[in-house]
Amino acid sequence: MKFFKLVVFIFAVSASGSVFSQTLKDAYRDYWYTGVSVNQWQVEADQTGTNVHDVTGHISNDQTKDWPVIVENFNWVVAENCMKCEVVHPQEGIYDFTLADQFVDKARAAGLKVLGHALIWHSQCAKWFHYDKDGKIVSKEVLKKRMREHIYTIMNHFRGRVDAWDVVNEGFEDDGTPRKSLFYEILGTDYIPLAFQYAHEADPNVELYYNDFSMNKATKVEGVAHFFRPLIEQGLPITAIGMQGHMILEDNVNNSIIKQYEHAIETITALGVPTFFSELDISVLPNPYGFAGANISDRFAYRPEMDPFTKGISKEKEAELEQFWVDFYQMLLRHHKDIQRVSYWCLNDANSWRNDFPIKGRTDYATLFDRQNQPKPFVKKLINLVK
Repeated sequence: MKFFKLVVFIFAVSASGSVFSQTLKDAYRDYWYTGVSVNQWQVEADQTGTNVHDVTGHISNDQTKDWPVIVENFNWVVAENCMKCEVVHPQEGIYDFTLADQFVDKARAAGLKVLGHALIWHSQCAKWFHYDKDGKIVSKEVLKKRMREHIYTIMNHFRGRVDAWDVVNEGFEDDGTPRKSLFYEILGTDYIPLAFQYAHEADPNVELYYNDFSMNKATKVEGVAHFFRPLIEQGLPITAIGMQGHMILEDNVNNSIIKQYEHAIETITALGVPTFFSELDISVLPNPYGFAGANISDRFAYRPEMDPFTKGISKEKEAELEQFWVDFYQMLLRHHKDIQRVSYWCLNDANSWRNDFPIKGRTDYATLFDRQNQPKPFVKKLINLVK
């Protein structure tokens, strides 16, 4: 009887939902910061669960309890969508910081550091940005002027409240060549160093990042490194290069993904700048057609065989997932001096975008926390690696 009472005491659940006496943030504070993305419903503590966003993959659930879990378990936060161009700068000369201010103010009041995401990105960019009033592609000089005004206005608005910015997001293809976005079509690759120049002029004291997905692929990370190496040598004001890390578990044959990311860390840090993981998650669902990456325009039709865990993840897949994260963190620890931050995309499985990407309506298990906001058992093992 005494033993039973002791067990109940040890596993008592705290008010914020954590069943562990220590969090990842605390366990790894001497190694790197631990971050997470935040959606607007978590900031607003939405109780109705009726808000749906086509991009985040948010599904109906009560998010009134999410914020305390975020504050307890993380020390950096980034907005999923409310700081992107289409939201804060929907029309030329018109800015709307309503949602972004709510997010930043609430984060800073809780003592959290804030990453601004993202200043220049081809996706979720307001449609007016690259066109004139007649619907024609603007000139180089017009686009430069718009970029500068956009970056200056946003960074000055958040000066002293945002600790770092993703200056350019997803500027390269998986084969390492520049992405043929409208920014590229008009300015070539010059738009990338220009964006960093404008951002540094707007706020010389804030950290400035480049961020991209599929950085585990050798062609991608080596292409990015080849592009940035001469710019860094010439004094480009870049603080770090971020790797998103949207992974698929079944692709990790013989720990191939982990080995690839180890190569990526070594490739980036050889440039003389640190790296960080900006948007970690891992899908446990079947990988349709060998899909990889995080290009939000890529979509596939729903098929039941691609959605096998609607009633819960299997024990075998759960064990495979646990082993992946243990192996992944062991690799990170070998390189901890070169890693600034390890951040996750979405707090829990209920509001993870992986439920809807790249196939809408699936049930995935891609995050650290389950659908009841409880840390998954493997989190304890990650804590014990450094305890």
